[in-house]
Amino acid sequence: MPDDHAVDEPRGPDDRALDERRAPDDRVTEERPAPDEHAADQRRQRLADAQRGLLAALVAGGPLPDGFDPVRLRIEAAGLIAKRRGLVARSAPDLVIRLGPRFAALFTEYAERRPKPPGGSLGDAKAFADWLGLPLNPPPAGRWARFLRRRPIS
Repeated sequence: MPDDHAVDEPRGPDDRALDERRAPDDRVTEERPAPDEHAADQRRQRLADAQRGLLAALVAGGPLPDGFDPVRLRIEAAGLIAKRRGLVARSAPDLVIRLGPRFAALFTEYAERRPKPPGGSLGDAKAFADWLGLPLNPPPAGRWARFLRRRPIS
């Protein structure tokens, strides 16, 4: 069987370049350009900006970012507020009792334009009570607290 690269045959520049790129185990490796760190930093910054915009639209009433279905974003934002409302209700059941059926609507109004403050659900309950101008009573202890935490939240 004849050798593909016989000594007598002239070899072209493509053949030499291929030989130079051969790995020791005879696999061809691809030459890759050095990564452009500046371009990568710019892509990361654009992604971070887009994520901040999406987060602001979902949890703080920010403008809707381009490229997203506004109806779906509103549905997702409402779901996040409902989850947050449930956590606040479990952290401060006295607010639910004092506000009664108005709790859900008032919390939604409060949360639509405010991101969740530091301090978890209790911090959110404190901020909500401050927004309402009501004192936040400490959560009840014992069996009454367990009962209130199990109640369905509207």
